[in-house]
Amino acid sequence: MEFYKYQGTGNDFVMIDNRSGEWDGLSIDHIQQLCNRRFGIGADGLIKINTAEGYDFEVDYYNSDGSKSFCGNGARCSVAFAFFLDVFEGRCRFIAIDGEHEAEIHSGIVKLKMGDVKTIFSDGNDKVTDTGSPHYVKYVEDLVNYNVFAEGNSIRNSENYREKGINVNFVEKITDDEIFVRTYERGVEDETYSCGTGVTASALTFLQNNDLISVKVKTLGGNLKVYAEKKGDAFENIWLEGPAKQVFKGKTDLI
Repeated sequence: MEFYKYQGTGNDFVMIDNRSGEWDGLSIDHIQQLCNRRFGIGADGLIKINTAEGYDFEVDYYNSDGSKSFCGNGARCSVAFAFFLDVFEGRCRFIAIDGEHEAEIHSGIVKLKMGDVKTIFSDGNDKVTDTGSPHYVKYVEDLVNYNVFAEGNSIRNSENYREKGINVNFVEKITDDEIFVRTYERGVEDETYSCGTGVTASALTFLQNNDLISVKVKTLGGNLKVYAEKKGDAFENIWLEGPAKQVFKGKTDLI
């Protein structure tokens, strides 16, 4: 199987051109094998680019454990990959597990339109929302030294979230228009260098209480930016912007 490897602010993915349908039958075992960092290619997730009637392409995303979800950085990398494959020029419309998206790419920077967010719930002092995947947002201090794995794992496996799982984001304010975010991701069951839907969820909770239309977001893997329009308690016209880069290509045997 021919594959490509892409990364978006350190969130890395095995990318497969499946427009022919050749890899429709890829199993969960295969996905886990390919994403394994010791015995496979190694990645946070695997993405198949499929054909989709009425759209430029479909993003078929799998976490490294084989579970399905929407992934913001994975979607941005998919846009970069589809652009590389000459599927579209400049702007595109694609379908993913959470619905339709628009995106544009310029000089390796992908700007992705996210779905509208109708509600941000409170869980004690923390926030919970869905930006294509469910997210828990907790504001902390000294985030660079925070035990993201232990605290994230504890919240993700707590009674309220154990069954369906939730991504857990820890956020620290840097300036009046910039935050630092670290994320424990369900499906990966570890901290990742960046999480696009998590960055978006965190940015929206920050924008809730600030008179801004955009916020800069620092992650371990690089910098992103989120734009949004506040409509009462909801957010519309949400865009996630940042780099997406091809790392390498190769061939592998499936066992």
